[in-house]
Amino acid sequence: MRLEGKVALISGGSQGMGAYEAELFVQEGAKVVVGDVREDEGRVLVEKIAEGGGDAVFVRLDVTSETDWSAAVQEAVTRYGKLDVLVNNAGVSARGSIEETSVEDWDRVMDINAKGVFLGTRTAIPEMRKGGGGSIINISSQLGLVGMGESSPQYQASKGAVRIFTKSTAIQYAAEGIRANSVHPGPVITPMTEARRSDAEVQKMMISRIPLGRYGESADVAYGVLYLASDESSFVTGSELVIDGGWTAQ
Repeated sequence: MRLEGKVALISGGSQGMGAYEAELFVQEGAKVVVGDVREDEGRVLVEKIAEGGGDAVFVRLDVTSETDWSAAVQEAVTRYGKLDVLVNNAGVSARGSIEETSVEDWDRVMDINAKGVFLGTRTAIPEMRKGGGGSIINISSQLGLVGMGESSPQYQASKGAVRIFTKSTAIQYAAEGIRANSVHPGPVITPMTEARRSDAEVQKMMISRIPLGRYGESADVAYGVLYLASDESSFVTGSELVIDGGWTAQ
């Protein structure tokens, strides 16, 4: 198993890509802490994992809260003895042009998508240090690499911030065996993208920008995250894993 003996914490883990990652990690031998504000979905997920013979626990995690992050990391350490992997997966999207974006909307997205990654990373590092290293995987976006007129400025800015913050983390903690990498999915079929996908014109426009001609699936991203969580990527840090169907190759 590719994650045998590892303990992972996944934020935004109750649905979409996070849930798929949680189930995949367990299948590969990890013990998983699922963190999310969606408590009902999170508890259903860990029950499903337990029924399949896996080991997972749910914790309520608002990624903008220092207290919640401390509690989530402590749960991993108390229950499983350590923390090897952090997946900063939680995120939100938004719509509107720069002029249509309120300060409140800007702050909400930046707080969840960017500050949440910072808080999770800062909280996890001391426990990873105790264990002699670890892997931090930050979910950015293809829009953290290139711009798009039809996406909100705060979403793109937040994902760009995640990209550079990941590189800073990688450089600062490489000597301690703590790796940090960012993942950049293109459009993926998840609950977060459902509203836009329901608009036939928007869906047609999005697919027209993807050379492979389809939206991604949660599995497409999860297997990339699995690689970065595993020891197979032991010489990979500060890198960008782009999983976008060719969007940014154009």
